[in-house]
Amino acid sequence: MINLNGILSIDKFIERALYDKKFGYYSKNNPFGKKGDFVTSPLISPLFSEMVSIWIISFWMKIGKPKKFAFVELGPGNGAFCKTFCNTLKKFPEFEKSVKIYLLEKSEKLIKTQKNLIKDKNVIWIKNLNQINNGPAIFFGNEFFDSIPIKQFEVKKSKIFEKFIQFKKGKFKRFFLKKTSKKMLRKLAELNLLKTKKVIEYPEKGLKILELIAKKIQKIGGGILLIDYGYLKVQGNDTLQSLKSHKSNVYYSNIGKADITYLVNFQLLNKFLLNKKLFLNKIVSQSFFLKKLGIIERAEILSKKMSFKEKTDLYYRLERLLSDKKMGKLFKVLFAASNKKKFNLGFE
Repeated sequence: MINLNGILSIDKFIERALYDKKFGYYSKNNPFGKKGDFVTSPLISPLFSEMVSIWIISFWMKIGKPKKFAFVELGPGNGAFCKTFCNTLKKFPEFEKSVKIYLLEKSEKLIKTQKNLIKDKNVIWIKNLNQINNGPAIFFGNEFFDSIPIKQFEVKKSKIFEKFIQFKKGKFKRFFLKKTSKKMLRKLAELNLLKTKKVIEYPEKGLKILELIAKKIQKIGGGILLIDYGYLKVQGNDTLQSLKSHKSNVYYSNIGKADITYLVNFQLLNKFLLNKKLFLNKIVSQSFFLKKLGIIERAEILSKKMSFKEKTDLYYRLERLLSDKKMGKLFKVLFAASNKKKFNLGFE
């Protein structure tokens, strides 16, 4: 159990709750699947991973089939995506020979889980993006940014206050607000976040990671593909949420035993990457992206050899990925690259 005491900013609290080395959520739990707290797209259907894998291989072809190419997965979860990726690239021997696969993971618990699932000798686990020095490279994150701690601010009578949380002997006591420093206000203003009228969510740590990736892309070439739940138009709402056993949980309870997440501000990520001189496609929904990649046609081909029960399961899973009422609309897809020659597959 994490014995929290004293006053913490929201991002520091999330950092402790999720990543404390002994008792943090990702340090001692395998949160994925039916027995965990949530499922991700690669676990819902391998078709998701297969489509994204084909997109990555197509990108490699588009940039001239470089003999050295890096694929970097950001936060690989239980390894389900990477396993399908490794299986898919076996059908493309030229690409398989060119690619090196890197998995960025900080949780020792999850590294063990991933290594039990992924047996490919071409996979290298890393804990620091500075280990990526050769490219071009594709950085890929599925539900990566929603797990990085954020700061929260509240707007009261046109003044900005940072939100803090107080604990006593591991139990929540109260929230309170502190006046924001001028330095922080300048940061928020630069990112156009001060227009928000209620709650400001600022992914300070996430943007530092994104800046490092953008610098890598500028230096070695390639791009970044991000898929996550989030929004394009800022509402100014508190989007922090928590899940335990697939059910909603109050995020300051069950600390270390429940996931804490939030909706990603894609408008902010888009603006940030443009400022880093990368070239971006329009942001599309997961449903649009996967349909344009041919996921429905692929499902139809596979279903021809299936029993009725298998077909029913296939299309049930497909609906979860594509339906506007489920993941299809809420999940967004962003792609930014070093080359102004647009790679439009999945985006037009």
